[in-house]
Amino acid sequence: MGETMGEQGRRPLVVLVGPPGAGKTTVGLLLAQAHEVAFRDTDADVVDRAGKPIPDIFVDEGEPYFRALEHDAVAEALTGHAGVLALGGGAILADATRALLAGHHVVFLDVDLADAVRRVGLDAPRPLLVGNPRARWRELMEQRRPLYTEVAAVIVNTAGRSPEDVVAEISAGLKNRPQPEKDAQR
Repeated sequence: MGETMGEQGRRPLVVLVGPPGAGKTTVGLLLAQAHEVAFRDTDADVVDRAGKPIPDIFVDEGEPYFRALEHDAVAEALTGHAGVLALGGGAILADATRALLAGHHVVFLDVDLADAVRRVGLDAPRPLLVGNPRARWRELMEQRRPLYTEVAAVIVNTAGRSPEDVVAEISAGLKNRPQPEKDAQR
């Protein structure tokens, strides 16, 4: 607390990563509220920049174009947002984006398929889950879980847990970690 939100050169309090249905938005909003900081979602940043929904970006310009916008949104947010930052589920696919996450307090919100389906359903317009959404979700997680784990300082399993319980666990971890910016000012 006491940090200027959005000031250039500031680092996020925490960066949330994970698949659709893990709770990045729900947990992120509650976590931001609990710590009196702003919440930011890089998917929303991409939609704002492109002026259209993510599925339309995939159809009109293709996934590589979307991933470039996504990388730029993450890079900007990591240096200009002092609150809670949620990344899109596939942001960790790019080596360059994973490199940018080094040194940040990244929390991987892990979830199983049953909870993901219960939370968001898999019939929502998600371009990478076209066809058999359950099978595609499993395939994506097989590919992405090692990358989420690679960038994460903390892994929190959200399966069967309330958002408030997840926020309490993350908040407890934040209290116990070193605060480099504050320590540097002493």
